[in-house]
Amino acid sequence: MRVLLIDIDSMRPDHLGCYGYHRKTSPNIDRIADDGMRFENYYCSDAPCLPSRTALMSGRFGIHTGVVNHGGLAADFRPEGIKRDMQDKLSTESLPAIFRKAGMRSVLISPFAERHSTWNFYAGFSEIYNTGKRGRESAEEISPTVFDWLDRNSDEDDWFLYVNYWDPHTPYRAPKEYGNPFENEPLDPFFTEELFEKHVKAVGPHTSQELYSYHSNPKPGMPRALGKLTNFEDLRTFIDGYDIGIHYVDAHIGRIVDYLKEKGIYEDTAIIVTADHGENLGELAIYAEHATADNATTNIPFIMKWPGVAKKTVNTGLHYSLDLCPTLADLLDLPKSDYWDGESYIESLKNEGAPGRSELIIGQLAHVCQRSVRFDNWLYTRTYHDGYFLFPKDMLFDLENDPHECNNLAQEHPEIVREAVYRLNNWHDDMMKSMDYDVDPLWTVMLEGGPHHAKGHLPKYIQRLEETGRGGAAVEELKRRHPREFE
Repeated sequence: MRVLLIDIDSMRPDHLGCYGYHRKTSPNIDRIADDGMRFENYYCSDAPCLPSRTALMSGRFGIHTGVVNHGGLAADFRPEGIKRDMQDKLSTESLPAIFRKAGMRSVLISPFAERHSTWNFYAGFSEIYNTGKRGRESAEEISPTVFDWLDRNSDEDDWFLYVNYWDPHTPYRAPKEYGNPFENEPLDPFFTEELFEKHVKAVGPHTSQELYSYHSNPKPGMPRALGKLTNFEDLRTFIDGYDIGIHYVDAHIGRIVDYLKEKGIYEDTAIIVTADHGENLGELAIYAEHATADNATTNIPFIMKWPGVAKKTVNTGLHYSLDLCPTLADLLDLPKSDYWDGESYIESLKNEGAPGRSELIIGQLAHVCQRSVRFDNWLYTRTYHDGYFLFPKDMLFDLENDPHECNNLAQEHPEIVREAVYRLNNWHDDMMKSMDYDVDPLWTVMLEGGPHHAKGHLPKYIQRLEETGRGGAAVEELKRRHPREFE
């Protein structure tokens, strides 16, 4: 058997044609979706990049692995301690190790381990190719390695190939000569002049006036990467840049699909297309970042073309990306491990109407400290550290009627908030009972001074807010909320 997993960093499902996007960003990914099942409510359990991929590869929640941040103690995988055998659990229970148990070669083409010094990401792979630019690669710098490997190995059977592309990740890096296939196409109706004017006044890193954290400096050599949005035309350029990134990487995926078809192995090759997380594109006034535990950041595409899975099918059940490990074990007729937190959704692959989980608990502890509960049509978010965005403690969104999270309904529906908090507390109790450690890494992050991308930046950011005329009450509230930043 041949299995190809394509992981595209920061790719939102609602910007793909097969998920209903009005722009034709993804004709080749759409082709794969036509040959398999598309999941509409697929989520990373822990965001952003490092926590998400750690959960995917281990099949475990961040509260168990300890990896929930991009720095500090909560960015390192927890050691197994005195119970550790000669080999650790990841050597046999990680996602790539599943394929090795099935007698398959497991191959990685990605710079991700070096990008975050997360060497456990390599666990279970028998071949590793680092594309060398720590996530700054454009697709044309990755595809040659992919095709070189396929030229040497595609005729063989029994391999698993994991390929990591980065083009929708900021800064948008599609070559300038690629042009703009969307320059004459309208934006999503969500984007209006009124919304833009409101967002110009927003406070927080990665808002419209500081697209790159705490400054508005453009990225040298990257003409698609604006430093800030000064007018509505800039907003169009920004959204076009994201969509061009998807279109550009999609063209490279099309080359892979055509290659497999020319070799006569496409029909027999299982293909998975997914992402580590999505991207805030105006939701909660944030642009160009995966900074929250909201739907824009944590809802990810998942498309599976697999032998026996019906074509052109859609599953709407709630699933985590960490559910992939036990699902693959079922598909490959291997025993499931007690090590995994995930639940197999093999029944969903057989039946598009099969139910998923009753709820999902989602975390983001690298830009803010938040945990969210996704159930029914609701997304409830509790904020422990606001990452300088001045979020309220409780936020509640009706995703069916408000997919871009414009209206916080927490005060209008206290009964839904209470139910969500109850669900969150029950999940937390279960997680803590199943741990050898008595420390929730959320509180490790808090005691270290807050999430990695926030702590230590507030004094200079307040100076910038005052210099750009956005000080006043916002500055006073930031000082009140974060007094430790000035000690």
